[in-house]
Amino acid sequence: MTNLITVITAVHPPAAKFLADAYKSLTEQQLPDGWDWQWVIQEDGETDGVTPHLPDDPRISFGQGRQGRAAVARTLGLSRAEGEYVKVLDADDMLTPGALARDLQALTSDSTLGWATSRVLDLLPDGSTVGFDQDPPEGPIERGAVLQHWKAHNYRAQVHPATLFMRRDLLLALGGWMALPASEDTGLLMALSAVSRGHFSAETGLLYRKWPGQATNQAAHVHEGEREARFAVVEARARVLAAMSDWRY
Repeated sequence: MTNLITVITAVHPPAAKFLADAYKSLTEQQLPDGWDWQWVIQEDGETDGVTPHLPDDPRISFGQGRQGRAAVARTLGLSRAEGEYVKVLDADDMLTPGALARDLQALTSDSTLGWATSRVLDLLPDGSTVGFDQDPPEGPIERGAVLQHWKAHNYRAQVHPATLFMRRDLLLALGGWMALPASEDTGLLMALSAVSRGHFSAETGLLYRKWPGQATNQAAHVHEGEREARFAVVEARARVLAAMSDWRY
């Protein structure tokens, strides 16, 4: 029987044109014998703008639902996840060769780890890339360390939630992605870190595409009042989880 990694992608029509690049990056992944991936693509909405961009591959599960932004789409997609592990892949991003295998190796070799992340390079419109200057060292990330760093560095984590790879059972236990208009992946990362140890791979695992139409490039994303509210509830949830001594992975 084939073991599966479920890759979950939320998409809306403006980003659908990038699905071909994301798919190519998936097909270039080499996994250990007995492993394969399932790609769950969930449209945030019910339009005709995404299906023309879907690759023809039986490993793809496509669904649609009422528009509610990325958190809703990903969590709806989670209903079709068949894998023991879940990997996040935004529609406009690309995995680097070996990314899934490295994530898988980290979690299968240490049962105390609940999640994994990796180094990210921003992919700029001109094709150049830019790294991040606060990457942690390769290896385990202790429980609570991400929240501590995030709080101390003006709400900027040392690892990127767009690279998350996690145990499906743990993801389900935490309720999927936070019901927020943005920062839903940061909320999940903080919750994961509050209850379990993680792992960071210093080898680049994701090309994070920067383009004018991406959600994080919109004015609403940096609206100060909403930003403060998002981060307040993200932090409060993580601290409550951390304080529950019997709630540990």
